[in-house]
Amino acid sequence: MFNLQKYVFLLNDKLVKILNVFNAMSISIIIILFLMAFLPPMIYVVWIRNTEKFNREKWRPIIFCFLWGSTIAIIASIFLEIFLEIPVAITSKDYTSFMLIMTVIVAPFAEELTKPLALRFKIVKKELDELEDGLIYGAVAGLGFAATENLFYGYTAYTSKGLLYFFGLISIRSIVGCFLHASATAWTGYGYGRYIMKHSRLISVVPFLLLAMLIHGFYNFIPTYGVITGYVSSFFVAIAFVLFSIVIVRKKIQKLDNRNNENIL
Repeated sequence: MFNLQKYVFLLNDKLVKILNVFNAMSISIIIILFLMAFLPPMIYVVWIRNTEKFNREKWRPIIFCFLWGSTIAIIASIFLEIFLEIPVAITSKDYTSFMLIMTVIVAPFAEELTKPLALRFKIVKKELDELEDGLIYGAVAGLGFAATENLFYGYTAYTSKGLLYFFGLISIRSIVGCFLHASATAWTGYGYGRYIMKHSRLISVVPFLLLAMLIHGFYNFIPTYGVITGYVSSFFVAIAFVLFSIVIVRKKIQKLDNRNNENIL
């Protein structure tokens, strides 16, 4: 049986260590951490927004979605994961099964549930007048989430193995992490946009949420696949998967955008 008391103790100890290390960091290192974590996702935000050629989205709701993903969504998902991992920890037979369930099921559920909630706010909701809009706002919320997640992973890399390892990890996550979160949450955004435009029932969003969770869960499963086949091959599988996912999202945006323009003409 998984030792819940020991796990809670280790979690508390880790949080204390994080605060202590941040206090000891120089201002220059903190600036580097934030720039490396946030700059690539912000560039991708412009790239995703500009995928539309006609009637591009306003910057205010775009910025709101990014900020939601990088703050409220990630905090809410952490609390939700902590809440859900208690019963998982109690029922898991060993640490391996516990981590597999948390990584492949719980984390995708918590994160894909909280990120697209940005679209329910009036500042974004009123802009959902084209089907591709939900894809764009969902992707942007995902990129905001990826930015803060990059910061967390970057912090861990820097404090455990130094600045060089940090640069390497962030360079990789600037592709795989960002494209994963953008492409997964884009589909829930698309489902929500359809729900708003077609005045259907809210339950119609569920299949798209499940798709987002499936994309996220499969990506998180790839490291487990790497244990069997080798980490080098799993790395290339992860790269190929996220590139394929983001290409599909962008092609969908372009297709819907062109269709809307043809209807207007």
